[in-house]
Amino acid sequence: MNDDTRLKEWFVPKFGPVRFRAFVGLLFIPYTGMCISFVMIGSILPNVILWDRVGAIALIYILALGVSAHAADGLGSRNVKPWGRYFSNKQLWMLIIIPLVTAYSIGFYYMIFYVPLLWIIAISEGFFVFVYNLELFNGYFHNDLWFAVSWGVLPLLAGFIIQTNSIDIMPVSLSVITGLVSYVEIKISRPYKDLKRLSQDEHREKRLEMWLKIISLGTIAFATASIICRLLFDHFVNI
Repeated sequence: MNDDTRLKEWFVPKFGPVRFRAFVGLLFIPYTGMCISFVMIGSILPNVILWDRVGAIALIYILALGVSAHAADGLGSRNVKPWGRYFSNKQLWMLIIIPLVTAYSIGFYYMIFYVPLLWIIAISEGFFVFVYNLELFNGYFHNDLWFAVSWGVLPLLAGFIIQTNSIDIMPVSLSVITGLVSYVEIKISRPYKDLKRLSQDEHREKRLEMWLKIISLGTIAFATASIICRLLFDHFVNI
């Protein structure tokens, strides 16, 4: 595989030093945006919204999954992943540990004083950061199902739980939908990456890339519209 293959991804900037472009690519911003969108959707479901908690859970996921999990994936376990070629193991471990410690420090405040139920999400997601991305246990958890759980189901539940310290049928039902969206995204992403690496079928590669853009950017647009609608609704209700 050519070392610059991943630098040609559609979400990687075409300008700047190679290390900068690789770092932006490592973050998988559109797909991280999907995950944060699920968090935000879960956060605005309750009747009363505490906006500081919306910001807190979004920041937690940006740091823990957006940065730490992707750095762990770059490190890999059985072999160095493509993004890992641009950084040393020490640099990748710093990108794993520092954002993760920061994220859990924020989470501890809410879990200790306000939202003890969030411990379940924190422990589960922390488990997947290492076990999924470092392919521990012979890669048993490194598959599409567990990706959908950690990237789609748990984020929406986390958003709802940090607001209410409770769970009910509505967020659980919606988390199944966000899990399915994540499952479809990863199912498309894997053959897309193979095609891009091997340069075998440019037409199919472009078609899969189009679907990845639709799913990721569409999810972000939907979450953004939902937040705006919720803000407008609360504003007119309180007039």
